[in-house]
Amino acid sequence: MNFQSNSIDARISRRSAIKSTVALAGAAALAQNPAAPAEQAKPDIRRASTRRYEMKKSINLWAFPYPARMNLRECLQLAKDAGFDGIELNYDLDNDLSPRSGTKEYQVIRKMADQIGIAISGLCSFLFWPYPLSSNDAEKRARGLELAGKMAQAAHDLGVENLLVVPGAVHIPWRTDHEPVPNDLCDRRAKEAITKLLPAAEKLGVHLNIENIFFNGYLMTPMEMNAFVDRFQSSHVRVHFDTGNIMMFQFPEHWISVLGQRIKNVHFKEYTKKGTDFSLESFRPLLDGTTDWPAVLEALDQSHYRGYLTFEYFHPYPHYPEALVHQTSDSLDRMMGRKG
Repeated sequence: MNFQSNSIDARISRRSAIKSTVALAGAAALAQNPAAPAEQAKPDIRRASTRRYEMKKSINLWAFPYPARMNLRECLQLAKDAGFDGIELNYDLDNDLSPRSGTKEYQVIRKMADQIGIAISGLCSFLFWPYPLSSNDAEKRARGLELAGKMAQAAHDLGVENLLVVPGAVHIPWRTDHEPVPNDLCDRRAKEAITKLLPAAEKLGVHLNIENIFFNGYLMTPMEMNAFVDRFQSSHVRVHFDTGNIMMFQFPEHWISVLGQRIKNVHFKEYTKKGTDFSLESFRPLLDGTTDWPAVLEALDQSHYRGYLTFEYFHPYPHYPEALVHQTSDSLDRMMGRKG
């Protein structure tokens, strides 16, 4: 009787041991393959880039309803809350960043950005259009040069190393007061202007980043841009590459591989080739255009670019303007592989 009981107990113990072993094996398998019951999740190119790009995301102040409906602090805070690493500010004639401000005012802005926790990724301006550095009007050229010098000083006072510069324009389609400039004169005047600006920029530690425009009829190819930048033989003359400005007839991914490490800052500006309106209205919110963004990101990565990708857009939403800022942040996250 005792013998049978012991045998039964032994069989039960063996069954328990076997069950425990199977259970442990199953748990180990699940640990190695947690999605075993269902098909393991895979990166989905419909959701986001399947690889992560180590660049920083930024947004230009023109995408905010500033100064009409939001002050500068509100814009900086919104950019931070939306998840941007930086914000690009704009120099004008009568806003917070203008000839009316000086070192003291710019240092206050810098401190405010630091308190909020948002970087200032660069400084740019529309003033290169009413006061072109290559204008046929000598007074406009002089005023443009004066303003560009003030911008370099403002960038320094803000603790910003990137200043976007438009060195010249043969034509400005959106301005009726601009007299066309012959190509050779435009080229000569543009080179003279940068030569004059460069010593102060080097002393201030500010980079004069030459922007490709295309609409202005100057520096129409990446080879021309390279020749212009290289002639100054200075690390403080670089390229501010704008993806949208060449999209009418060219492709940004083709430019990037030629410009290479001359690129110091970048505008991500969406454009649609499906339209026929060759104006600022052709620029779209990110991903609502025809830009091959995976190819653009890959080209930048291959060129070892690790700086800011700044969304530039000129039409803040008239209703619920925060939506554009948050949508752009989400789009950049997907493009850069931060989601998915």
